[in-house]
Amino acid sequence: MAALKTQKNDADVTAFLNAVPDEQKRRDCFAVLEIMQQITGAKPYMWGPSIIGFGEYRYKYRSGQEAEWFLTGFSPRKQNLTLYIMAGFGRYQELMAKLGKYKTGQSCLYLKRLSDIDTEVLKELIRESIAYLKERSL
Repeated sequence: MAALKTQKNDADVTAFLNAVPDEQKRRDCFAVLEIMQQITGAKPYMWGPSIIGFGEYRYKYRSGQEAEWFLTGFSPRKQNLTLYIMAGFGRYQELMAKLGKYKTGQSCLYLKRLSDIDTEVLKELIRESIAYLKERSL
């Protein structure tokens, strides 16, 4: 299996966020940066050119290959602010019901704006996802 294309790097997180053209999305990004840094206690790093990740965990693919990935992170995409909840959402139905207005993918939480959700519920979702990953990482 080939190496992951998205790798942790030393690009400047603040400069990346300051370049977000939409002012509201930029403010939301800095708020999410603070939330995730507070919860993880980890320094934010760029992963690839457009994802900000916090902490790391090791996991194993079904093929047996192992990889490092971030515990949680986010990216200011054109359409949405994308938050990466790596444990997925299946085990968090109660929290998701209280979160507010959002869409999801497998491990992606898509928000139009941070004001559409309850940030206290978001914090709990991030905490629980990280705890789950830490229990199961190699």
